[in-house]
Amino acid sequence: MIKAIFLAAGQSKRLKGENKLLKKFKKKPLIIHSLNSLIKSKINKIIIVLGFESQKIKNVIKRNKKIIFIMNKNYKSGISSSIKTGIKKISTKDKGFIVVQSDMPYIKTSDINKIYTSIKKSNNLVHVLKFKNKVGNPIGFDISVIKKFKKIKGDKGAKFIVKKLKNNTNFIKVPSGKIFKDFDLKKDFN
Repeated sequence: MIKAIFLAAGQSKRLKGENKLLKKFKKKPLIIHSLNSLIKSKINKIIIVLGFESQKIKNVIKRNKKIIFIMNKNYKSGISSSIKTGIKKISTKDKGFIVVQSDMPYIKTSDINKIYTSIKKSNNLVHVLKFKNKVGNPIGFDISVIKKFKKIKGDKGAKFIVKKLKNNTNFIKVPSGKIFKDFDLKKDFN
């Protein structure tokens, strides 16, 4: 199995007074864009890590057999705590996992499937999308890397592991860097 850890616990600190994941973008809450791409992909299970305003976020997500919810009680301590929370639902019997951020609406199902296929078919430890010299989320990992995530702290995310393992990374070319755009500010929604 290949699972996705879908990070949806953040506090939207840069978007004063609003939860960016619930804010509408193209007539849908922001979180729904990347989540729909995951649901349509080959990913077997989607572990949604909740934290800030967890019930409000749960309320906008339609039930789906692929989805598992998990609560990160330490969400205020940064992204690493959400990744570690999601990892609790990954089994050592799984082939690998993908870390996906919920504030990136341009992620397509085809991008997720490229990472999925790379995990399944290549022996690399890391599977990352690349446009020119830029790499970004979502990022896939072989199950053997799971131990390295137990050591991360604070606001260090999956890219930190990529730097450590760049010699064992499959860089998957994508036609545009637009997919790496994450939404943090009001102007991003225009």
